[in-house]
Amino acid sequence: MWRADGGRGSGGETVDEPDPGTGTRPFGPSHGVGRHRHGDQIHAHLEPHPHSRGSGSTPSVGIVGAGAVGTALGVAMGRAGWPVTAVASRDSGRRERFRSLVPGARAFFEPAAVVDEVELVILTVPDDAIQFVIEPLRLYGGQTMLHTSGLLGAEVLSTALSAGSHIGAFHPLVSFTSDLERSIAGLKGATIALEGDDSIMGMLADLAEALGGVAVRLPRGAKPAYHAAAVLASGGLVALLDAVVTLGAAAGLDERGALTIYGRLMEQTLANARANGVAGALTGPITRGDVDTVEAHLDTLARLAPGVVEMYLAAARREVAIVDERGALSPEQIERVRAALAKVP
Repeated sequence: MWRADGGRGSGGETVDEPDPGTGTRPFGPSHGVGRHRHGDQIHAHLEPHPHSRGSGSTPSVGIVGAGAVGTALGVAMGRAGWPVTAVASRDSGRRERFRSLVPGARAFFEPAAVVDEVELVILTVPDDAIQFVIEPLRLYGGQTMLHTSGLLGAEVLSTALSAGSHIGAFHPLVSFTSDLERSIAGLKGATIALEGDDSIMGMLADLAEALGGVAVRLPRGAKPAYHAAAVLASGGLVALLDAVVTLGAAAGLDERGALTIYGRLMEQTLANARANGVAGALTGPITRGDVDTVEAHLDTLARLAPGVVEMYLAAARREVAIVDERGALSPEQIERVRAALAKVP
């Protein structure tokens, strides 16, 4: 993982890029256009290193960050015919794993070395590391830099811009895990959110298509809402599943049994929402104004699964709002349900 605390990789690593000396800041100070720090040495390049890209060909690609996202993208791009020729990571094990999975990729310690090697730079580091990674970096004319953050806009890369260079964002809406092949398979049919200059949208759309994804261009400023929804759809779903499994245990089910029984119900609900809209898919005691059932649920949760009460209440209040909006209950019934929910501190 890229760190902003001055942490260093282990010494004695055999890589194409030398490690910085003791006491050197992780990514060094900023330099002018075309100047990059290689280890302890600063090299001035008035022009980028020559590349072999021809008209209509795919650009050479370098990836900064060799975690789950970077490795999955690197392997997937290579399989799709996009030449991934460089990777940077401060973790020697990740560097070597990436190099073993992506033939022809040179491994570096410093991100600046990747910038010197490729036409398209993709940052796959954690959101809070992006600023520290790009601080010493400057693009050459004709180069493009992307990040894969779901939250941040393309503008966070603006300090790396120079004349004739471009920045953007490329966010696959995929749950990347340590299971490489599952992560790559997840790209097929996945939404890939794009941001950036008009001049690079064609290239980004081509890349999304090559990976099997569906490109969607987001309007400026939309990323936080887009990403919050993604977190609810992924992490929020896992939290909900955890609550379901907890209640299933109180009913005598193990995790596999609970997921089998209630997972099918969840799949049916999602199918109904797709067919009839979200409001039309809502069923259950709140849609009927069944206050006694809601109170019985809350009493049971308080005794057997107190950690689930807050989630149940939050979901129930959202359900009440949906039911109220679609006019399924009378105002009096709505108030009775709300009063029952309000009894729980």
